[in-house]
Amino acid sequence: MVKSLVTGLCLAVFAAVIIGLSNLLGLDLEHVALLGAALGGVLGLVPHRPAWGKVVGFLVGFLLAWLGFALRAAVLPDSSSGRAVAAFVVVALIAVVAAVSRGRLPLWSGLVGAASIVGAYESVYTNAPSQFLSESPAAATTVLLAVGLGFLATNLLAAQTDSSTPGTVRRTNGKPTKRAEASGSNTNLDDLVTGATK
Repeated sequence: MVKSLVTGLCLAVFAAVIIGLSNLLGLDLEHVALLGAALGGVLGLVPHRPAWGKVVGFLVGFLLAWLGFALRAAVLPDSSSGRAVAAFVVVALIAVVAAVSRGRLPLWSGLVGAASIVGAYESVYTNAPSQFLSESPAAATTVLLAVGLGFLATNLLAAQTDSSTPGTVRRTNGKPTKRAEASGSNTNLDDLVTGATK
């Protein structure tokens, strides 16, 4: 409970810092500060092995969704059918990448990556589809910066709390080397999926 509160407060501070940086550096981060901090927090908090897999999965989903906007701008009609085709292609490709990677690049992180660019750029794209080449890079870089700061916040905090938490399950080559204490067993999602805990 305390860890969740501290992590949430840390993310709140980082969201405020993102907005402060936006004003200080003349960047357009205000509208993506909460979105980026929240999605970066999710990316940092959800456990996955290997750890780099969730980051690469995020970037793949982000890139595929950005290419979905390019597909809409270049080929598809600006209608609900065009948006439906683009959404289908993007989500299907993210699922294929996750399947081909055999779970190393998790589906959820690819979807988070797609959601970040869509959340930051969809309204801008809707207002001016013909400005895709000039507007989308700015939206992409601003939301990536916000996500990166949110990810950094949760990882810095997790590194400090994990080293001081008693009964944490440690792993060597995917196998537990120390069991959680019976009084305070902490089972994470990866352990449930792999069946490492009983």
